[in-house]
Amino acid sequence: MESTFQAVRAEALFASTLQMSQSPLAADVRAAVTNTLRGIGVQGCVACVATEFGDHPECATTRMGWALRMIKDAYANSCTPEVFAEPNVALA
Repeated sequence: MESTFQAVRAEALFASTLQMSQSPLAADVRAAVTNTLRGIGVQGCVACVATEFGDHPECATTRMGWALRMIKDAYANSCTPEVFAEPNVALA
């Protein structure tokens, strides 16, 4: 299951102008996410995703799958709250 951070980032990447055919690097993905969130915000991204799934579900599922894979890769070493979760190691 994706974290909230992953979901928001994937929606932003989905809504961005970055294309699968561009074979973007992690830095390109992070820049596209940042620019899209700054440009249209979280609600704008959600609206874009909803519209595409309503209008073109056959293409939207492929793009969202790509977006999720790219986000997991681009933010693999990100310092988001899930990184700071308590380890499952007993201290003693």
